[in-house]
Amino acid sequence: MAARATGSVLVVTEADDLHGDALAATLRKYHGHTPIRLDMRDFPRENGTFRLGADGTYRSLSHLFGVDDVTSVWWRRPHPCPVPGSTSTEDDAYRQAECDGFLQGLLWSVPALWVNDPGADRTASRKIVQLETAYRAGFAIPDTLVTNDPDEARGFIESRPGPVVYKRVGTGRAAFTETRLVTAADRLRLPTIRNSPTIFQDYIQAECDLRIVWVDGIEWVVRIDSQAGVGRVDSRLDTSVAFTADRLPASVSKSLTTLMGALGLAFGVLDLRVGLDGEFYFLEVNPQGQFAYLEIKTGLPIFESLANLLVLGDGTVTLG
Repeated sequence: MAARATGSVLVVTEADDLHGDALAATLRKYHGHTPIRLDMRDFPRENGTFRLGADGTYRSLSHLFGVDDVTSVWWRRPHPCPVPGSTSTEDDAYRQAECDGFLQGLLWSVPALWVNDPGADRTASRKIVQLETAYRAGFAIPDTLVTNDPDEARGFIESRPGPVVYKRVGTGRAAFTETRLVTAADRLRLPTIRNSPTIFQDYIQAECDLRIVWVDGIEWVVRIDSQAGVGRVDSRLDTSVAFTADRLPASVSKSLTTLMGALGLAFGVLDLRVGLDGEFYFLEVNPQGQFAYLEIKTGLPIFESLANLLVLGDGTVTLG
């Protein structure tokens, strides 16, 4: 299948995003293709225009060339527009809404292959939605409570037969927060969840952890020997342990396909935990998750797969 015209891939991400850099290099290497790169924080400092008339539509951003030629978009790490503040909170809110509404509307109206569709991406990033959808897709889920009620949290923790972990509900770009075991000191701080709803889950004693990059039906599976290092509770904390390419059992692969289809995601990075009982427990999926280190550790051609999806519409990679 022939590649699309140079410049037809748009990558929406931060200017200093290493994943964006790696994808651009991969597109050039395998497709002779230079993508358009957009950091949404450049607007409204730069000009933007949308025009609709008898001859059709026209879109432009003053610092980019070829927006109307875009045929695929990697919705990697979008940002709100950074509108300068004024002395009026009401005016600031109005201008923020207008800038976000314009730039998002201009982009989302582009008839392209979206990885991911922005609406699906936003909904799927809600962890409660993920958990409910994964459960319906057939995944095992650790017993879970999500609440801002300290009494509910205390009752759940005390009722469980083993350790309980806690983690954040949101997926914003605040400082990284690890999943932690609930301690006696944490129980004393439970009243603080009133203004910060929190996820509490049974701690799963693990054989290993799996991190999976889903590229439109293709599973790039990495087994992480998490129990051999400091990341026994949260495997994201330790990259010194063994990382090896792996495969999922057919039943788990089927649940994964069902989950990603129900969430409407063409791309996502998932975390599963393989329990000592042999069960595959769903932990979460991040539609904008990190995966470059997985390719570095294992040699799996994940960026090539993503580049093929954006250029050819198919993420298949010929191995060997």
